[in-house]
Amino acid sequence: MNVQAKDGGTLEAEMRAMGHAARDAAAALREASTTQKNTALLAAAAAIRATQLQILAANEEDMRAAAARNLTPALLDRLKLDAKRVEATAQAVADVASLPDPVGRELARWRRPNGLDIARISTPIGVIGIIYESRPNVTADAGALCLKSGNVVILRGGSESLHSSRAIHAALVVGLEAAGLPAAAIQLVPTKDRAAVGHMLAGLNGTIDMIVPRGGKSLVARVQAEARVPVLAHLEGICHTYVHEKADLAMARALVLNGKMRRTGVCGATETVLIDKDILATHLKPILDDLAKAGCEIRGDEAVRAIYPAARIATEEDWRTEYLDAIVAVRAVAGVEEAIRHIAAYGSQHTDSIVTEDSRAAQRFLSALDSAIVMHNASTQFADGGEFGMGAEIGIGTGKLHARGPVGVEQLTIFKYVVRGSGQTRP
Repeated sequence: MNVQAKDGGTLEAEMRAMGHAARDAAAALREASTTQKNTALLAAAAAIRATQLQILAANEEDMRAAAARNLTPALLDRLKLDAKRVEATAQAVADVASLPDPVGRELARWRRPNGLDIARISTPIGVIGIIYESRPNVTADAGALCLKSGNVVILRGGSESLHSSRAIHAALVVGLEAAGLPAAAIQLVPTKDRAAVGHMLAGLNGTIDMIVPRGGKSLVARVQAEARVPVLAHLEGICHTYVHEKADLAMARALVLNGKMRRTGVCGATETVLIDKDILATHLKPILDDLAKAGCEIRGDEAVRAIYPAARIATEEDWRTEYLDAIVAVRAVAGVEEAIRHIAAYGSQHTDSIVTEDSRAAQRFLSALDSAIVMHNASTQFADGGEFGMGAEIGIGTGKLHARGPVGVEQLTIFKYVVRGSGQTRP
């Protein structure tokens, strides 16, 4: 629902009108039944499939404009939709419908000596503002996850994906209306004006409860610096794959190649490969040859370049860079402790993986690192809510409050205490 100010006035008035409509819708959505929410989600998925041609036409318009602006290949890949991606978007919405309802769960319950019965019950957060770039499928993922968790959402997609997002948003509204839920439960900011972001960060006159940014470092940094409401975010995905001395070579080759090159523009892509010095002679060249054949630029330290001279010399900045491109930094380390120290110094506490057949080394790695996601013998590209069985995700949280890792329906709830008594008074 694209709400306009009644007096046709300023952008601030229009944005505040969206906020107030969202707050009104939140009261209704908080009381919505599981059946209603699932009906809306399944109807929205059907509408996405039914309007695939319109969605692709809108995306083509966005792609032409993006190409004219010389956006990077990584951004173009995030923006592009095809029939397969539209179907995946629809299926993700349907998958959310199949998830258990996270609202109303009894998280804990106990009885006090005075007879008070106290329960902690999951409840929606309220109104969530989501600011994102490039990926139009986020419109569907975010809308679906917020709806299932009983939250109203105000979506502000990137200007480069506005036409695509509008087409997908229209399908979500069809779903809401089919279930008798307010159309204002999922709203899309209708303007490219960047000032709209500032209004959201200010909280829209107290109507937004939380902001979730999903995009590049500059967007997330701005949100974290300027927001006057709580923020759930990660700043960067500087993800590592560490090839331990007891790594199986075939497995290491497959995991490094997939972790870096499956999709280079996702936040779970491996950006730095660490490899034990004791296996440089046997493992390094096959792993880097695979990357080079796939079109990846390799930047290595001196120990790496001594065996693989085709690599460019890595600088200090490379160890702390999220490339989101076909570039990888490679460093030799003297065992698991040095790998842990490197990741602690340069990582972003997003996703880090160890490749090894040594269970003690794996456990040390998994327990020592303070990343939101730690992995053993798995590609970092699995850092995704869908792959975790959450149906979809709004993003990956790397902070220390409320939620970490993939943010799905369960992470979009908070809780309240329900206290039942029989007339007790406090002495």
